[in-house]
Amino acid sequence: MEILNQLGDLFLSAVPTVILVFLFYLFLRWSFFGPLERVLSERHKRAVGARQEAEASRAAVQEKLRAYNEALRKARGEIFIEQEAVRRRVMDERQASVIAARSAAQQELQAAKKALAADVEAARVQLERSSDVLAGEIAENILAGAPSSPGGARRGEAR
Repeated sequence: MEILNQLGDLFLSAVPTVILVFLFYLFLRWSFFGPLERVLSERHKRAVGARQEAEASRAAVQEKLRAYNEALRKARGEIFIEQEAVRRRVMDERQASVIAARSAAQQELQAAKKALAADVEAARVQLERSSDVLAGEIAENILAGAPSSPGGARRGEAR
């Protein structure tokens, strides 16, 4: 019984300590843990909000990047089409220049052929006219018995 009596005294002397600890717990909960939990809760909300905002920003950037790449691809296509048109125009102009030069060269060639044919005909006519004269001179020289060289000098004479 004495043990029970001692336990009862111990319990009665522990009651103020338990009450003090309980009050201290309530005080700490009110002044320390409550604000700490609010701060942590706010921090968590901000982190989640920042994460969501970052995700939204990333999605917006991805959309802008896609739009930029699409615009870039379209601009490159337009530039290629424009370059192709310029290249075709230059090739057509070059082809026209080649055709014009070929036509001019063909005309010059025809004119040169006509001039050459005229020169040949004139030379033939001149040869025909001078052939009678030359034939007569040759015949005179043969009949005279004195062969002569084309310059009128005889073979035995020194030049």
